[in-house]
Amino acid sequence: MSPLISIVVLSVIVLTFGALLIALTSLIGPKTEFSKVKSMAYECGLTVPDSEVTKVPIKFYLTAILFILFDIEIIFMYPWALVFKDYITEGKGIFIFMSMAVFLVIFVFGLLWEIKSNALEWE
Repeated sequence: MSPLISIVVLSVIVLTFGALLIALTSLIGPKTEFSKVKSMAYECGLTVPDSEVTKVPIKFYLTAILFILFDIEIIFMYPWALVFKDYITEGKGIFIFMSMAVFLVIFVFGLLWEIKSNALEWE
């Protein structure tokens, strides 16, 4: 069986299972109706502000996104490092090395761009 068929079968199973769970939740789950009492503030008596202005500085979001991006890039490097020796013995080492070199150039270029644009500065 080819790997592509396995991926397609697994994707169909996951999507079917997800759709089944959503359908069962909407059929079996409790039906809630909007009530003014439930939308009121709980115990403290303060009303919820209707404005969509966030009080969290954008730097927190930017730092979180940058962390996730660089973390994912590092995660891609780990499996490559594990199988690199096998590819060298098969004679495909230079191709795999060059593909990771391109990946690292893009990675370093992104990091330098972030440093130059002061994306990592807090003040």
